[in-house]
Amino acid sequence: MPFALYLLGLAVFAQGTSEFMLSGLVPDIARDLGVSVPAAGALTSAFAVGMVVGAPLMAGLARRWSRRGALLGFLVVFLGVHVVGAVTDSFGVLLATRVVGALANAGFLAVALVAALDMVEPDAKGRATSTLLGGVTLACVVGVPAGAVLGQLWGWRAAFWAVALVSLPAVLAVARSVPGGAAGFARPALRGELRALRNPRLRVTYQFLVGDAAHADPFNPVGAGG
Repeated sequence: MPFALYLLGLAVFAQGTSEFMLSGLVPDIARDLGVSVPAAGALTSAFAVGMVVGAPLMAGLARRWSRRGALLGFLVVFLGVHVVGAVTDSFGVLLATRVVGALANAGFLAVALVAALDMVEPDAKGRATSTLLGGVTLACVVGVPAGAVLGQLWGWRAAFWAVALVSLPAVLAVARSVPGGAAGFARPALRGELRALRNPRLRVTYQFLVGDAAHADPFNPVGAGG
């Protein structure tokens, strides 16, 4: 596998960690920013909403850019909002960074999947996809517990800094190794992308994600409420 593919997987690892790590950090965030625990739990819901809505929208946006430009743009935005999240004292700003970070995550993953397949020979495409998406699995197994440990040792902001730092090598890899050709998506009308958001199955998924995040036990990083 090309080394750049592993660095793209590292970015996916950072993004997956960011998506799930707040389940163990919500009480500390609520205490530090002076909001209730349920209000702080909305940070998880915000990311879920951003991912569900952002996937078709960001794919539609990325089709207008070069592949390298799209990956760099999404990744730099993702890294930047985590820096902002690490330094802000405003809950509203932190909430906004979660939505923007989710949109960037959705766009990056869509383009990265196409880029990964083009980096390898046809008989290695399955391995390439597994290598890239393995970052999500690794995030659940390693990243989320590591984020919780960082939060306990140095505060919740340390987890945001860690996500930003882990994303940095991928920025360099994309700039140096990913070809600058078209993003590789078919070009359906953007109106069709927006219409897809009205799909009943997608709405059920959206409601499940938001409801699950809203009822999750913030003191239990694994289990959801019920």
